[in-house]
Amino acid sequence: MASPRPSVSMKDVAALAGVSVGTVSNVLNSPALVSDATRARVEKAIAKLGWVRNESARQLRAGRSRSIGIVVMDVANPFFTDIVSGVEDYVHNLGYSVQLGNSAQQTEREAAHLKLFEQHRVRGLLFAPISEVGQRVVELRRHGIPVVIVDRAAKDAPYCSVAVDDVEGGRLAVDHLVDHGHCNIAFVGGPMTIQQVRDRHFGAQLALSQLGDSGHLRTIATARLDTGSGAVAAGDLVALPAGERPTAVFAANDLLAIGLLQGFITNGISVPDEISLIGYDDIEFAAAAAVPLSSIRQPRHALGMRAAELLFAEIEALDNDAPHEHEHIEFRPDLVVRRSTSRCKCDEGR
Repeated sequence: MASPRPSVSMKDVAALAGVSVGTVSNVLNSPALVSDATRARVEKAIAKLGWVRNESARQLRAGRSRSIGIVVMDVANPFFTDIVSGVEDYVHNLGYSVQLGNSAQQTEREAAHLKLFEQHRVRGLLFAPISEVGQRVVELRRHGIPVVIVDRAAKDAPYCSVAVDDVEGGRLAVDHLVDHGHCNIAFVGGPMTIQQVRDRHFGAQLALSQLGDSGHLRTIATARLDTGSGAVAAGDLVALPAGERPTAVFAANDLLAIGLLQGFITNGISVPDEISLIGYDDIEFAAAAAVPLSSIRQPRHALGMRAAELLFAEIEALDNDAPHEHEHIEFRPDLVVRRSTSRCKCDEGR
């Protein structure tokens, strides 16, 4: 059995090129310090030997990582994949990599990812928490790892944050339904331990309060923010007596709305003729649904870009021992109207 081929080192490259190890290092890290002819010899030696720099070892010697971490609630939700895309677009030209942790809406997995990123000493962390931010973030910052909270307003907190005004988003959604004559509306979403869900629910309540006693918001809490939970909620609504069934539903995100739509169609309930339906996030699948979904649009890619920008501003301040002022960015959501919402039939003849 043949022995494994010994790994090629920087010393081997230097010997073949006839230069010092320091010169090879300059070619890689400070090429302007090396003449064109010398640089060409080193690059030719690298190509001939097939040498690849051990980036992990280099970072270990330098005492700092060239990667950042991001922990999201559910990587299966296109909302979060679009945020990650925005982050990657920002860090790509900086020579950094992005390590992704998916908490899958489980607090134990979330804690495990945070601990792992702390052990790996990532240069910074973007964090979309399930519930409260917690002590772990304090510990990360104590170890020199800056943290930016994503998709969660954190005004006056001792860290940066980037979010969308979810109270305003909830208000926009239900205002749209009220403007179309709906007064018996269901809110579907959960768990309520998630701040974004609570804020969207509160915005819905504010919008419906304009109707006084004639407005009714039925709240159906879900265990998760996914299509399966939406389908279950649809079954609960269909099971209600026709006179009690809401004429419109506001889902806390588009995955729930898609599950609700599937459940209604399966049970012979027409959207929007019998029940209007509006979601939240405006993911790509919303427009492509069997009945294109009205939704509240969040600037997902911009959220990721802005969060990464804030993170690297804090990293630079730490590197230069400079003061850093935490920023709390809040985007405004937009209403996108499609075919899943229409005027309430109960409003006909008014």
